[in-house]
Amino acid sequence: MRSIWVVATNTIRQALRLKIAAAFIILLLILLPVMSVSATGDGTLKGRLQTFVSYGFSLTSILLCLLTIIVSVYSVTSDIQQRQIYTVITKPIRRYQLLLGKLLGVILLNVSLLIVFSTVIYSITCYMPRFFHATESELSEVNNEFYTARANIAPPKLDVSKEVDEVFTKLKQAGQLPENMSYSKIIAQLTNVRKLEKRAVAPGYMLPFEFSDVKPIDPNKSLFIKFKYDVSVTPPDSQIIGRWVVGDYKYIRYGEQIETPVYDEVHKHSIRTSHEIEVPASVVPPDGRLGVAFLNHPLNDTVVIFPLEDGLEVLYKADTFSGNFIRAVLLIFSRLTFLACLGILASSFLSFPVAILFCLVIFCIATFSSFIIGSFNFIGQNLSSVYSYSIKPIIQLLPQFDKFNPTKFLVPARLITWYLVAKAVGLMVCIKALLLLLIALLVFSFREIAKVVI
Repeated sequence: MRSIWVVATNTIRQALRLKIAAAFIILLLILLPVMSVSATGDGTLKGRLQTFVSYGFSLTSILLCLLTIIVSVYSVTSDIQQRQIYTVITKPIRRYQLLLGKLLGVILLNVSLLIVFSTVIYSITCYMPRFFHATESELSEVNNEFYTARANIAPPKLDVSKEVDEVFTKLKQAGQLPENMSYSKIIAQLTNVRKLEKRAVAPGYMLPFEFSDVKPIDPNKSLFIKFKYDVSVTPPDSQIIGRWVVGDYKYIRYGEQIETPVYDEVHKHSIRTSHEIEVPASVVPPDGRLGVAFLNHPLNDTVVIFPLEDGLEVLYKADTFSGNFIRAVLLIFSRLTFLACLGILASSFLSFPVAILFCLVIFCIATFSSFIIGSFNFIGQNLSSVYSYSIKPIIQLLPQFDKFNPTKFLVPARLITWYLVAKAVGLMVCIKALLLLLIALLVFSFREIAKVVI
């Protein structure tokens, strides 16, 4: 263990001597405070905070990822290229201890830098309302919609498979199926139409929704109904008048007598834009079964539709901003750990420029994995056999960084659950990074370091 620790400390010193490492560190220390002033967003305090956290976290993550790749590759390849490794392996230290020491050094460097820069981002984020002299209304808005960690619950998914099959059968018997569409596309289109029909409400009618397991941490605070209107015919003023009733689902759906209060208010909001209604958390019943009903006012004279993706959800405070921020940092750390193991593996059998290129390709694929997989799935409809057994398994073996992107949670104040953190650590560190490390140890143990020439 002492040998591994000595290698780790030497790796940290070696990394700090790199000019590019110093450049990245200085760049972050300069850019983060500048971004806090220049980031305006939509002009509101909430928009400034969201823009700064989004850009600040993204910039820190990208630069630390690049630094991790460079340091992990350089720490091994430079020792071999400059022949410093000859003086190391002749001492009582095994090759696996050398690689583990290099990896430990890179991880410790990442931990130190991540703590420093995340502290800078957190401090600036907390101080920005004072710097811009926020009003009471602005402070209330950011406390409810930014400085928090809100759990989001969507309505249950609709099962319309039987209805879709019946419609498909009728269209097929009538000979009305489109000839240029595959069976899967027709079913997908019919399913989407049927689901939208169940989330549409005509003028003068009410549409109820059920949300299960709603458990706000403080019943004296508020919860929020986030929604977006779509319409069949656009009103002259692009506004929709709606009556919202929120309370126990047994009252909303069946009209039963309940003990908890009921929220019943009329609001007017613009169409095709996300809005939030603040509702007292006391309306949530003890069993957590919350009902939300929307009455389409007759004056609207149009069908109101709630889109499937972001049409309606319930948000409530489930944790603090600080706790959410810490979990966001852990998501970045799991990414850095994977890249450190990837760099160690690449440097165990490749030269410095080739190893850097190899790691950058993997990094780019992992960063845009969802887009790449979606694109290949579309192409794979015509190349199903080749794609399914060659390209798709390789892509799925790589980590999907965009699925664990912390900014998509911090910016809208969405809760980062410990389950998500455990999943990211389990997949990227305990499985994929560990596998890369084991392969690196195996390859490096059989690598010929020096060739004797007579």
